[in-house]
Amino acid sequence: MAIDTTTPTPTPPLDTPRLSTRDKLVLFVLCAAQFMVALDFSVLNVALPVLGADLGMSTSALQWAVTAFALPSGGFLLLFGRIGDLYGRRKLFLTGLAVFAAASVLATFAWDPASFLAGRALQGLGAAVIVPTGMSLLTTTFAEGPARDRALGISGTLMSLGFTIGMVAGGVLTDAFGWRSTMGLLTIFALVVLPLAPGLLPESRTPHRPHLDVPGAITVTGGLLSLIYALTTAADHGFARTDVIATLIAGLALLAAFVIVESRTAAPLVSLPMLRRRTVAWGNLGGLVTFSMMSTVVFVLTLYLQETLDLSAWETGLVFGVQGVVSVVAGALTPRFVSRLGARRTLVLSLTGQGVFVAALVFLDAGTWSVWLATAAVSVASMFHLGAIISYGLTVTSGVPDEEQGLATGLVTSTQQIGITIGIPLLGVLATTSDDLLSGTRTVMALNAAIVLVAAALIAVGLRARSAQGSGAVETQPLGSR
Repeated sequence: MAIDTTTPTPTPPLDTPRLSTRDKLVLFVLCAAQFMVALDFSVLNVALPVLGADLGMSTSALQWAVTAFALPSGGFLLLFGRIGDLYGRRKLFLTGLAVFAAASVLATFAWDPASFLAGRALQGLGAAVIVPTGMSLLTTTFAEGPARDRALGISGTLMSLGFTIGMVAGGVLTDAFGWRSTMGLLTIFALVVLPLAPGLLPESRTPHRPHLDVPGAITVTGGLLSLIYALTTAADHGFARTDVIATLIAGLALLAAFVIVESRTAAPLVSLPMLRRRTVAWGNLGGLVTFSMMSTVVFVLTLYLQETLDLSAWETGLVFGVQGVVSVVAGALTPRFVSRLGARRTLVLSLTGQGVFVAALVFLDAGTWSVWLATAAVSVASMFHLGAIISYGLTVTSGVPDEEQGLATGLVTSTQQIGITIGIPLLGVLATTSDDLLSGTRTVMALNAAIVLVAAALIAVGLRARSAQGSGAVETQPLGSR
């Protein structure tokens, strides 16, 4: 199946599709779960010093509060996405919600570092189930076209908004009620969604059940776990540590072994022909770039606003609050642009806009006027970032059969997790290790913008359209085919 993206539809649908009450409730449950997971990525960050003092965790051990969640949430995504395809997405989604709820209760009432880290690891495991199965339920419940575009637009908006709100809410809750309130907030979300889901969500799975590719599951899960551990540890301790080097090499070796295994098995965990599709390969590159680069912008800008401009945590939260409002607007408008321009053009345009407005942050200085520049530039860049999130998800999943939606959305969500993970250690460290935070911030923003703009150009060429009986289409044939 090809996706028409080269020429605008002669009569693009201007009206957003109407959803039934049940469809709205289904969308609410799925999006609330995705928002909850996105919130978990960032809500604890500003609470770490207080948490460490309360539980007796050393500064060096605090990285595990983040790593314990990131390892299972990123490492098991593809595996659980495929298991959902084979044995029932609804069933697995509900299991993930239950695990996440129980883990949040454990983390809220943790009595020592071990119990807290166990809760975080179980939250990550629940997230690894919720995200791919939830996305699969969304794409199989809402038919490809305007309805799915709108649903993915709302989901993408809430995921981005959850990450931003998490940083703001984490500081407010910690100051007012202590660090445990951040985990309590996640518990409340889980306990609201869990009772609603069973009666609303339809079951879906592949019509046949091939054997699970166990060697593929072991190699890809081990590879992702090793890679995520290496990158998250490097963010705090640098790449020179022996364990970082060892796990980085092991991760790359396991992922290479995974490719070999998948090329030889009859029922692969990941279809290599799918990975060679132009839409899947280049769409996921767009997702990797937009997530990794924007997470770096948010991280570095947070440091700059508080340490260079001496803004309080509350004032910094207001800056990102504006960003969140703009993101909501972008999420509502992006499906209309997709209808007019197609997913490919929207993705390229969005990445270009993100790069241009991140480049404006190169002009930050120590003057108070820079608050306004930072607010305007990061807000508009985030608007384009939302466009990239939505359009890359549509690019990757469009044209994929329902029985492979778990695989496709597993790739999408793995890209998100890896993108969020690699951006800060690769670029953010340039700011944190610089003698002058302002000059380090400028350097990061310049490199960040350059990477996004180069990626936009490469994706525009990689997703080049060919004339098909007088109309353009994005190719879903293998890369390199003629």
